[in-house]
Amino acid sequence: MREIRILIAVCVMLLAAPMYVFGGTSAYAQNADQDVNLDVALAERMIGSADAPVEIIAYESFSCGHCAAFHANVYDDLKAQYIDTGNVRFIYRDYPLNLQALLASVVARCADPQRFFGLASLLFHNQNDWLSAQNPNFELGRIGRLAGMNTERMEACINSTELREGIEAIKAGGQDQFDVRSTPSFIINGTLYEGAQTLEQFAEAIDPLLSATDQ
Repeated sequence: MREIRILIAVCVMLLAAPMYVFGGTSAYAQNADQDVNLDVALAERMIGSADAPVEIIAYESFSCGHCAAFHANVYDDLKAQYIDTGNVRFIYRDYPLNLQALLASVVARCADPQRFFGLASLLFHNQNDWLSAQNPNFELGRIGRLAGMNTERMEACINSTELREGIEAIKAGGQDQFDVRSTPSFIINGTLYEGAQTLEQFAEAIDPLLSATDQ
């Protein structure tokens, strides 16, 4: 138990120290960049069939209350009704609204890609706890540990200037390609739907697209 506390404390110091979070000029940070497989960390996070006729791209911020509400109240039903049935391919893309959301995205993308959606769900369902904590970075470090990341992995990720820039580039891509300006925003087969959507609203957008593929 003492060893775990020490490891978490190390992660917290790395998350909390500005010279590590923003210091991209030191040799230490540059070496950390080399330890992160950016192709894996920045790859699309997708769930559902690659051949699904409908694609939903969700631009979300881990600090966004409406995003957390979507994952608490709508996502599971959307997954059961459309994603698990092979009708929808769901893609998560980062749109961090602040530094804490950016660090949460770093933690989520540094974990095993197969754990991404489970970790994202954990971050959203515990959003109030880690955002309102006296030291939010401590809580992010703890969540990273729960996702299986050791000290070295967390250190490399937090020090990776290129990873943070890559996440910001995903956000900028949403702005440029789809005119995304807020979270959550959903792109359903190329059409932008802004703000929180109910399952019924998703159905109104998805069902006609599915009917068109059946004709």
